[in-house]
Amino acid sequence: MSLFVDPAPGSYRRWFILVMGSLNFVISMFYRGSTAVISPALIRDMDMTGAQLSDLSAAFYYAFALSQLPLGVALDRLGPRITMSILAVAAIGGAVGFAVGQTPGHLVAARVLLGIGMSGNLMVLLTLLAAWFPVDRFAFLSGMAVAVGAAGSLLAATPLAMLSLWIGWRESFLVFAAVNAAVVFAFILVSRDHPQGRQPNPGQKRPLVRGLGRLMRMYSFWAIALASFVRYGYFGALQSLWLGPFLVFGLGLAEMDAGNALFSMGVGYMVGLPLSGQLSDRMLRSRKKVVLPTLIALCLVTLSIVGWSADVPLWLIHLTFFCVGLTSAPGQILYAHIKELLPPAMIAQAMTSVNLFTTLGVGAMIHMLGFVLGGEPSALAGPGSYAPLWYVGVASLAAVSILYSFVPDSRALRPEVAGHRERGGAR
Repeated sequence: MSLFVDPAPGSYRRWFILVMGSLNFVISMFYRGSTAVISPALIRDMDMTGAQLSDLSAAFYYAFALSQLPLGVALDRLGPRITMSILAVAAIGGAVGFAVGQTPGHLVAARVLLGIGMSGNLMVLLTLLAAWFPVDRFAFLSGMAVAVGAAGSLLAATPLAMLSLWIGWRESFLVFAAVNAAVVFAFILVSRDHPQGRQPNPGQKRPLVRGLGRLMRMYSFWAIALASFVRYGYFGALQSLWLGPFLVFGLGLAEMDAGNALFSMGVGYMVGLPLSGQLSDRMLRSRKKVVLPTLIALCLVTLSIVGWSADVPLWLIHLTFFCVGLTSAPGQILYAHIKELLPPAMIAQAMTSVNLFTTLGVGAMIHMLGFVLGGEPSALAGPGSYAPLWYVGVASLAAVSILYSFVPDSRALRPEVAGHRERGGAR
């Protein structure tokens, strides 16, 4: 008999939830990275400066991050399904607003709406996975879901570049707004907040202030939150904005070749998600033994880019950024790690609090990298002008690797703990 309790054995609905929730997350990942590929078109059509591009890209992440605390309350009080329904209105409105915006200010406002609307796509899905699947499948299935979602990053690379050249970037966003509406409707139609007979006890829900107070006093929370802030913040800043100018203006690649390199980074991320989840859940039965080595590896891969010259071979560009994606992906396990260090009543609040730092990290890193570059992207010639991008990444990743090394590993995957839970013991 399995040592891990299955809350919905034989359920088909939970697999539909996984599939439709993953497709819904594809849309979020597309919107996150979409400005990198179309940034040359925005400079041309909207006469946008580097500072305006930074504001445009970061606006999504700031709005996304600031939505996380109220999102945690909504997930606890309203449930994932109603929460997703409310957020969908902002998301679709933001996509349409971006398509029709006539000034940089209009586009920033639309990105804010998109950030709010997309703020729950992953957290809603993770909350549902925690309710519908046993604990020893959470990291793998959440990794699979985000791997499917990472296809959105791939769509925001070469396919968006091609579609934009074919019908224009405005029309491309209208197409994705329609797709967004169809996917979220299907997800809301299929999903349920919990398996039948497994409704959580309302008395177990903690007040917001008390729950946050407990999180704020935990070293592990801060170390995990900061690791996620840097890990995904740096990856997201490169993917959603700064890698495009580096490849086009720093290395002299054509826009389509730059899109292909972004595609390779997205593929690496997509491959790394389920692979690292399986390593964590079933092989190493550890969160920390997967996350820490890959944080260090990401630091080393980033360091290798510092010495590039303008004639770096194309195959090395693709291989390196594939490895950047591959070693960034295991950071997704940080959500499982914090989830398993806290009691069940705090799961939604803990994950949304970490997600606040995760997405805030992208906005902060976008602006930080823009500041250290110190000039307009189109005016920076040669890879040496972009070296500060890699110095900041190496220093930040090294620092959070040290902080995270002191976090205790999760005990949830240990057989004696799982057996205790199945027999009804409290954690």
